[in-house]
Amino acid sequence: MNSLTIAGKGGHPAPASRYRRVAAVPVAIALVAALFSTRPAAAAPERYALDPNHIAIAFFVSHVGFARTLGQFREATGTFVFDPDKPSVSDIDVTIKAASVDTQHTARDEHLRKEDFLWVEKYPEITFRGTSAKQTGPRTGTVTGDLTIRGVTRPVTLDVTWNKSGEYPFGDKHWATGISARTTIRRSEFGMTYALQGGLVGDEVEIVLEFEAIRQPG
Repeated sequence: MNSLTIAGKGGHPAPASRYRRVAAVPVAIALVAALFSTRPAAAAPERYALDPNHIAIAFFVSHVGFARTLGQFREATGTFVFDPDKPSVSDIDVTIKAASVDTQHTARDEHLRKEDFLWVEKYPEITFRGTSAKQTGPRTGTVTGDLTIRGVTRPVTLDVTWNKSGEYPFGDKHWATGISARTTIRRSEFGMTYALQGGLVGDEVEIVLEFEAIRQPG
């Protein structure tokens, strides 16, 4: 036979070209299946812990209207779950040591630790527990949670930006994720009303978060 044929409808020979098209279908399906089977599976959400060496929890508050005082908390721990495929942050649990407040002014820092402000003797910890999250862009979103200061809990929403995830270039080469977040609160809502009258110390406190986190085993 000069050409390959297969019986068609009514017993008439079917053209070889038609046979080749039919035979190619399962081959194409097999190739597509093989292609997708070799692709890495979508990354599962993973737990991260804040890197204590690369975290900044800063705040700005007006001082008599002349300028804004910059302060920070130097000690904090926390974990969260991050899903890079969405992207989304969830199951957030952060604890800040209130006594670690630092505005580079010894007398002012001691006052901030007293009853007029943070009252660290009675309330040594500031906590944030995430309750919900919403994606607003390819690398941005909002995270809402319960912020507790001086034993008072209020809902707070942070604007969050996912900066980068990847292998850390130094040391143990751990997998890291970097996140920035911003929000504004009113200190009076947490019982800190000292020097509000006359605008000596502002009520609005802008909070700036910049941190790296380390992916946890398992």
